[in-house]
Amino acid sequence: MTYFVLKYLHVIGASVLLGTGAGIAFFMLLAHLTGRPTIIAGVARIVVIADFVFTATAVVLQPITGVALAWNVGYSLTEGWIVVSIILYIVTGMFWLPVVWMQMEMRRLSEAAVETDSAMPTRYHDLFWRWFAFGFPAFAAVLAIFWLMITRPDLGSWGSWLGERTP
Repeated sequence: MTYFVLKYLHVIGASVLLGTGAGIAFFMLLAHLTGRPTIIAGVARIVVIADFVFTATAVVLQPITGVALAWNVGYSLTEGWIVVSIILYIVTGMFWLPVVWMQMEMRRLSEAAVETDSAMPTRYHDLFWRWFAFGFPAFAAVLAIFWLMITRPDLGSWGSWLGERTP
């Protein structure tokens, strides 16, 4: 029963990360394309909330369920595919954390544009394109993690990568 619960929670968490990330990107892009500060501000407000409620929760729980699942099944955390998955997870986080800040700043800038009845400032557009660019490596890394989790390819172990000999 423990294995099923851990795997279920891990798959749900991965789905939340992928789905929320894709949904946030889609809605922010569509809002941006309107060029209307009121729409951008409204969507950015919801996107920031969604990132904190859904993405942040999954970000915290995913490694916990992943490690517990690996131990439950008997995988070593030095298995190559697990090590690569962890590295990609860290890479994803390195792109996601600045994106969260960018989203909050884009929200602030769009709300200011609404309050002053002005066009979106240059800073917003600079942040938007940086935010857009950061999405590609993060999304690719998440897709690669999905592939690794599904296929569990034989990549050796971390010890063998470092030249350690197995008995």
